[in-house]
Amino acid sequence: MFDQLTEPQRAELLAAAAEHDVFRAEFTEAGNLTYDLAARPFFTFRYLVTATGGAGADLAAEPVSAAADGASAAAAWLAEHGYGHKNLRASADGVTEVPQGARARRQARRG
Repeated sequence: MFDQLTEPQRAELLAAAAEHDVFRAEFTEAGNLTYDLAARPFFTFRYLVTATGGAGADLAAEPVSAAADGASAAAAWLAEHGYGHKNLRASADGVTEVPQGARARRQARRG
């Protein structure tokens, strides 16, 4: 959550709110920030982190590593822009854990 924002920072974030609307959320390597500061001081950063695991990689550890990488990147972005924050938490999901859509299930059955 944002913490101890100055009035100019708050005004800046509110002015850019349309660009950071939850309906524009996406996972990108550069990161994607969404918030509704008019409603509450919480924000979400979404990062696309590609696993580097090869043969013998510890796949169970990759989401933990990705979450840590995402949290570090979010904290760095916030610091770079001078935005205070607190209670920064991170989570990550592996693509293999995401349920497949109908199209993907059909393709998997075909071969």
